Amino acid sequence: MTLKTLNKSNVWDLQENDIFRMWEVAEKDSDLKDNLRHYLDIIRSAFDLEEVKVDRPEVIKKYEARGFKVGQLRIDDNKNKWGIKKRPILRVTDLSYENIRHISASKLIEVLDRNFGGGWDSLSQSIQDIIESGFDISTTTLPKDRLRKPGGMYEKKVKDGFEVLEIPKGLWVEAIFAKAKPIKEKPKTKFDDLEELDKKDLQDETEDLPEENEYDEEEDDDEYDEEKLTEESYRTTYETEPEDLSLEAAEMADDYEGE
Repeated sequence: MTLKTLNKSNVWDLQENDIFRMWEVAEKDSDLKDNLRHYLDIIRSAFDLEEVKVDRPEVIKKYEARGFKVGQLRIDDNKNKWGIKKRPILRVTDLSYENIRHISASKLIEVLDRNFGGGWDSLSQSIQDIIESGFDISTTTLPKDRLRKPGGMYEKKVKDGFEVLEIPKGLWVEAIFAKAKPIKEKPKTKFDDLEELDKKDLQDETEDLPEENEYDEEEDDDEYDEEKLTEESYRTTYETEPEDLSLEAAEMADDYEGE
């Protein structure tokens, strides 16, 4: 993975040291400066970044005590020390469509257990939609003594690889089952960049058009005079004048009477 292939989804697969390593490699690329802000925005979607303005051991220790990794980043032609810390996913409000597929089912159960006690329905619809985009979720509420009945739903779900969160509700228990959905790969047509895609579309459209001057050349080879065209069309349609047609009809009638 490089900075050029980084996006707001796969950035969650990285750790702090990965960011320093990728940035160091990218410093040799002239493209880094032109897209600097874009890369920083992606990194900030999953990491906290703070510039270490006082480069002293005691200051750096304070950053490290807060969970930051400290290293050097070249930004705006200045190579200074920065602190980077992966954003933790502790509450349901920390979940997003970008990071939901980068946590395990057991981690999801921890987040749900830490944040509420009202059951699945206590979550907002938007949070439910985010969770269900990455996990298969099912729930059941049964009396406490029947929840783990042999051959029941609880036993079948656990055998099928689901993680379970049990939420006591008096003499009843709500069980929330979670299992990560398989990732479905969609076939994609790969282009180096959008400019190449635009050029291909333009080329395809151009191939369907007639060549320039194709019809102009035909008209130049055979120039028609409007009066001549009208006269020729009239003669083609009426090869015999109307008076000749009447005479011919009379002669045919006389021949018929003579028979």
